Amino acid sequence: MARTSSSSTSFSSYMVTVTLALLLIYTSSSSANLSTDFYDKSCPQLFGTVKSVVQSAIAEERRMGASLVRLFFHDCFVKGCDASILLEDTATFKGEQGAGPNNNSVRGYNVVAKIKSKLEKVCPGIVSCADIVVIAARDSTVLLGGPYWKVKLGRRDSKTASMNAAEKSLPSDRSSVSQLIQRFKSKGLSATDMVALSGSHTIGQTKCKTFRDRIYNETNIDKSFATMRQKMCPVATGDDNLAPLDVQTPNVFDNNYYKNLMNKKGLLHSDQVLFSGESTDSLVRTYSNNPDIFFSDFAAAMIKMGDIDPRTGSHGEIRKKCSRPN
Repeated sequence: MARTSSSSTSFSSYMVTVTLALLLIYTSSSSANLSTDFYDKSCPQLFGTVKSVVQSAIAEERRMGASLVRLFFHDCFVKGCDASILLEDTATFKGEQGAGPNNNSVRGYNVVAKIKSKLEKVCPGIVSCADIVVIAARDSTVLLGGPYWKVKLGRRDSKTASMNAAEKSLPSDRSSVSQLIQRFKSKGLSATDMVALSGSHTIGQTKCKTFRDRIYNETNIDKSFATMRQKMCPVATGDDNLAPLDVQTPNVFDNNYYKNLMNKKGLLHSDQVLFSGESTDSLVRTYSNNPDIFFSDFAAAMIKMGDIDPRTGSHGEIRKKCSRPN
């Protein structure tokens, strides 16, 4: 067996150390000021307050859990997790709520407002609306049977929002696999992250107008499934009629979403393309067969999404009301 010289060993160790250091700098740069214990001293009531409101909201309407997860996604994907999606339009201001992917679609604003109101009573001016959205998404996932993860906190709220940015940033339900991969890549998220995050469609509902073209015109769909959905989504009417994204267990966070895709029962075009002879097929099979891997990858992807361009330090503000800047 050949011996490695001491100088070679030292150089190799040095390179490993440098590589690890650079990797840590790269992976933590976007979230350097976020931490899991950010509010431990300033607002110890935070997690209990958020969970109690989310729990009540889900008990009243099971679908709200999915809506709060979606709210997190639609906030973070535009210009980072900054609560910009919560800003309401005014006579001189047009924000993200009226953007095509959000208008009459994104929900949960009232739940976040209720959480904020309660927190302002116990620790006024401390917790950002952006962090509330992040925690509410995690708690919703757990309460519906999904994985738990420690959320990183310390974000501040933006003072502005952009309808144009929302229109350009959010992926379409008519996207191809390559378009989805590219859109997520632009946010620092991998193809694995994209497929794992798509698994949030194991809960929630969507409107007829978002899947009508698929159930009437696409061939990569189970015929009996298409027929069932056509009954509540006519060709020319019923745009706002709702159908569950997961035909099996629509109110439980599990891996049935991926099993549906393998049976050609994905409701949205952007769902079914993940299992249509593309590079993402293997991940769909993995998640379908192993819920533990799906849960682990989903939690990791949610943490990464929460790290997208957070406002920290002196940037932004802590809003008094989530619907408007101070």
